[in-house]
Amino acid sequence: MHYFRPLYPFLLGLILILSTQTFFDIAVINGLLQLVLFILVVCIPIWRTGRMSYVDIGWPWGLVLLGLVAVAYGEGYWLRVFIVSAVVILIGLRMGVGAVNMWRMGLLQKEFPRYQYQRIVWQQEGKENTALALQVDAISQGLANASFLAFPVFIIASNSRSEFVALELAGFILWLLAFSMESIADMQKVRFLRAMKAAGKQRQVCNVGLWKYCRHPNYFAEWMVWNGLVIAAIPSWLALRGAESEFVWLLLGLGLLLASKFMYNTLVYITGAVPSEYYSVQKRPGYKDYQQQTNRFFPGPRKYQ
Repeated sequence: MHYFRPLYPFLLGLILILSTQTFFDIAVINGLLQLVLFILVVCIPIWRTGRMSYVDIGWPWGLVLLGLVAVAYGEGYWLRVFIVSAVVILIGLRMGVGAVNMWRMGLLQKEFPRYQYQRIVWQQEGKENTALALQVDAISQGLANASFLAFPVFIIASNSRSEFVALELAGFILWLLAFSMESIADMQKVRFLRAMKAAGKQRQVCNVGLWKYCRHPNYFAEWMVWNGLVIAAIPSWLALRGAESEFVWLLLGLGLLLASKFMYNTLVYITGAVPSEYYSVQKRPGYKDYQQQTNRFFPGPRKYQ
């Protein structure tokens, strides 16, 4: 049963959102669409190829699907529904378009390092059935789109009040700043890699721009993108009080916080910083010095010895 452990929290989140009167219909529609998307785009390709990298297509396009469901079925104030839908669609498109381009270029013909790292973790956990572990991890990411990542989107899209409060606006501003930071970090890394390739230098450590202040500014910004959504959802969650039982309402608030926690764990330990650095240390001679001088996740001043 330890193979299925990654599914448990997301299944509980899905059960919670399906137990509400407010979100049952929209959660069923989103859940079924996420299921179809992941079966066709992720699970079947993984079964045929044995490569997890197809998740990088399914997960972001699942976010686009989540945004479309919210704009089609959200019953809140139209402008609020439009904003939160546009926000999550942009999150998905930023990664999804790039993933499709990688597929067209044939880059999915080999497993990404972060998913190679998962096999090492599975071996340590005693998971010898790799095919099953691949499917479970793929399904867990689809369930994330159907549960905790849907929480802030659906909660915001349910708020019928036409006034925007300061905390809500602060959340959307934080999202915009973080989304911009993530895009800038990615562009800085692409420019760096192109410059190193033109100079004939290989295995160099990207430590320019935002990469001076933490080793994974793109992952940190992605986490803050979702924190912005969680913050923006708090006033709408407060407005839900009375529409659901006190217990369910409190659990929805806990679900908002868990959306941030699960995203942090993913970006640091599962498919983010730790897997990336496992291989960077081996491939890039200067990476150990970079680790000693630069924070891993949270931006801060460089450390000089």
